[in-house]
Amino acid sequence: MQDTYYRYDAAMRARIIANLDKFSRVQASAEGLKHAAVAITLICDDNGEGAYVLTRRTPGLKNHAGQYALPGGRIDFGETPIEGALRELREEVNLSLEEDAVLGVLDDYRTQSGYLITPIVVWAGSNATMEANPDEVARIHRITFRELNRPDSPEFVDIEESERPVIRLLMGESNALHAPTAAMVYQFREVGLHGREETRVAHLGEPVFAWR
Repeated sequence: MQDTYYRYDAAMRARIIANLDKFSRVQASAEGLKHAAVAITLICDDNGEGAYVLTRRTPGLKNHAGQYALPGGRIDFGETPIEGALRELREEVNLSLEEDAVLGVLDDYRTQSGYLITPIVVWAGSNATMEANPDEVARIHRITFRELNRPDSPEFVDIEESERPVIRLLMGESNALHAPTAAMVYQFREVGLHGREETRVAHLGEPVFAWR
């Protein structure tokens, strides 16, 4: 793709908004589940190109320690998913954004561990800065849209424990991002970046280690 396609600018923002506006998201019931929200935060990399924010959770956390994740967490009583995602973004990486930074909302995703996750797509702006909360985040990564669009990714893997194909997004030479995060990021790639509004991910599964 041409370099201008990846440039983090007003044209990219308008293109993603237009794609998300055409998307009819699937909203699921949170009854019997813990409702959470995550922020798919679109930010600028060091070369002026688009990227999204990914964190590495600290090894001492009770759940999903050491795993890659989007900023997010359980929605507090009385919060909307958008309010919850923006609060978690502020608490985890010290990035404060208003609701006008929200570009759209993707499909709710049910996890094996009993959560219903609502992914919120937000535009951080070219001057955004972040700082990891050491109680929750070991490291902040900016994963470029070039990396997200690499032709050998995603991979879909069959496992004995589930009938759902497990999705993983490749990162770098040896790392991989697993569902549920991988499923939501993949839907952003297909819908937000490419305008493939028919893309659904509820049928995609998680590796067994993410079930806990």
